[in-house]
Amino acid sequence: MAMQTMTMTPARIGRFKGEILSHAVPQEVLGRTGRQIPMPKNNSDTYVARRWLPYGATAANASSMNQFFQNGPGDRGNNMAMAHQIQEGVTPPPDSIVPQDTTVVIQQFGCLYGYTDKTYNLYEDDIPKAMIEQVGERITLVNEMIIYGALRACTNVYYGGAGTSIATVNGGLTLGLIRRIAKNLQANHGKPVNMVLRASQNFGTDPVAEGYTVYCHTDLEPDIRDIPNFVPAEAYASGSPIANEIGKVERFRFITSADLPSIQDGGASVASSGGLASTSSTNIDVYPFIVTAQDAWGQIAVRGLNSLDPTHIPPGDKSKSDPLGQRGYVGSAWWKAVMIENPGWMAVGNVGSKVLV
Repeated sequence: MAMQTMTMTPARIGRFKGEILSHAVPQEVLGRTGRQIPMPKNNSDTYVARRWLPYGATAANASSMNQFFQNGPGDRGNNMAMAHQIQEGVTPPPDSIVPQDTTVVIQQFGCLYGYTDKTYNLYEDDIPKAMIEQVGERITLVNEMIIYGALRACTNVYYGGAGTSIATVNGGLTLGLIRRIAKNLQANHGKPVNMVLRASQNFGTDPVAEGYTVYCHTDLEPDIRDIPNFVPAEAYASGSPIANEIGKVERFRFITSADLPSIQDGGASVASSGGLASTSSTNIDVYPFIVTAQDAWGQIAVRGLNSLDPTHIPPGDKSKSDPLGQRGYVGSAWWKAVMIENPGWMAVGNVGSKVLV
């Protein structure tokens, strides 16, 4: 994008000068969840989270937590108990515990707007103020996309209809599909989410009613409302809905956002899907949805006074690169990283969406 000049933005003088109209603002939904990690300065560019594997687990099955106990031959409960029975006067052999580390490298992101001294001094609207607002909204959108991309890489994946990959998805969101996900999360001892980050620039959490949270595009809202046993958020008997929450089905709470895009024309043919929505009318659009239990993933969060490095350099500041002080800049740099800490405590679904008539 080019620097803002007087000729780039036509003025409204000579016509009735109306108010600055509202514009689309990205909404933070994913950024308010996950394990929030404040990263202090001068502590490397790599963050390493550690957990200790529970008894009987190995690195291969640790992501499924207690699948090592859920799956196995014979009477698993009795086998577990008998393995811990000891003999009188006989010291049992000691066991050891094994750590498992999850590593993520922190990356820097940034955005920058520019304007001229003529725009700053003569233009009718406060361009720098508008740019400052846009920077904040842009950071929100970029962070949502960083998280969305990272969480979609989860290996615990489900597909709508008879699909076995994104390219073969030919079904929508159903009660049976979300029950399969619930069964998996519960078997892995995934705990329902009961805390979300406060809607402010600082660290802190607010309690919410328990449930597995589902994040998806707003296009799926009609499909969700048609699921049997759906309870709209406005009908909750107690507890406050999460921001953008439309309702719940059994153990799941659905949060929608227009900023979680579909994969256009990414699925099976429209004919094989029974007529699900498609951009090109050839292959259906695939809508990823993300299901999380408590502490399934973590993020280096953009929260607190030390997490952003904002810039506002007004025209008039002279330097070798701008000896006459003719340019001004508004922007920010920030650090971000997202990591899946336990793939067995979250899932990614891929489904089509109904065509509304």
